[in-house]
Amino acid sequence: MDRDRILLTPGPLTTTLRTKLAMLKDWGSWDADFNAVTAQVRERLLDIVNGRDTHVVVPLQGSGTFSVEAAVATLVPRDGHVLVLDNGAYCKRAAKLTQMMGRKATVMAFPEDAPVSPEALEDRLKADASITHVVLIHCETGTGVENPLAAVAALCDRHGKGLIVDAMSSFAALPIDAAKLKFDALIAASGKCLEGVPGMGFVFIRKAVLDRCAGNSQSLAMDLHDQHVYMGKTGQWRFTPPTHVVVALAEAMQQFVEEGGQPARLARYTQNYRTLVDGMAALGFKPFLRPEIQAPIIVTFHAPAHPAYDFKRFYDSAKAKGFMLYPGKLTQVETFRVGCIGAIGPLEMQQAVNAVAATLREMGIPNGNPAH
Repeated sequence: MDRDRILLTPGPLTTTLRTKLAMLKDWGSWDADFNAVTAQVRERLLDIVNGRDTHVVVPLQGSGTFSVEAAVATLVPRDGHVLVLDNGAYCKRAAKLTQMMGRKATVMAFPEDAPVSPEALEDRLKADASITHVVLIHCETGTGVENPLAAVAALCDRHGKGLIVDAMSSFAALPIDAAKLKFDALIAASGKCLEGVPGMGFVFIRKAVLDRCAGNSQSLAMDLHDQHVYMGKTGQWRFTPPTHVVVALAEAMQQFVEEGGQPARLARYTQNYRTLVDGMAALGFKPFLRPEIQAPIIVTFHAPAHPAYDFKRFYDSAKAKGFMLYPGKLTQVETFRVGCIGAIGPLEMQQAVNAVAATLREMGIPNGNPAH
């Protein structure tokens, strides 16, 4: 095969050659040139959410989950009470890490095939005044469902609750405007819709709550307030930064601007989504979610009902043809997932559908029709 396999996953993603080439140079972590790259990345991140007036952005080493954990520990006081809106696997992870940070966490469960309900949230906030913060996953990557960020943000604002948004899979693709939406923290990462490489998360923190965050975190490495203060004084990261990841992200963000920013990226991902869903439907596959609640980020499909279907064989065959799929995250029904994001377009998506069709033929499966 004369090209890298295409990653149809929620991250890491397929990256451009320009982004890969940016990682071929070594950088000194305290050097002024590298500090300038860090500063540029932070400014451009704030521009994407229109947040220069209202928020700061604090980068952190590690995967996106590192930054979710850091945000909860930094934003929520030790005696805080976090309500986690749960309609999927990543919501459950947010609840688990909140409890492990020693914060009180209440989980409000919703069906996995539906968005969280703002009406139910309002009832809960009225019933329990002890809740200080709400955690929302914007795009629940376990299924691909888009949750109602604007409605939840308005409710939290009205009831005086801090909102922490995990926007890992949505940031830079779905519109998020800090001037119109009030959130205390919003978390994303380098290896998602910005099409950088994994290894760095970042958290937008509202300036109005920043001072209250001092001393909340019980972790040295993951104290975002301390990281912010140190960066403000020195321009440097407190501890060894992921230098190659940062410069790759700077290059990926330059391409993001050249493409036309968030609206253009959403348009391309939406084309990818349509190509995928239409092509898979022609093979008999059925998405898990109704189209009106599906974000064009990652699509969960029901597994074929045919007795010859086995995910590992299905995965290995598609991989041999140049496409890496993703296992399902649901416990009740067998599924698999296909990402629509990364440095790919409708042509690669159609090729992926063709690879799935060839895989079905190899496995002796006439179509992708699900059990139900």
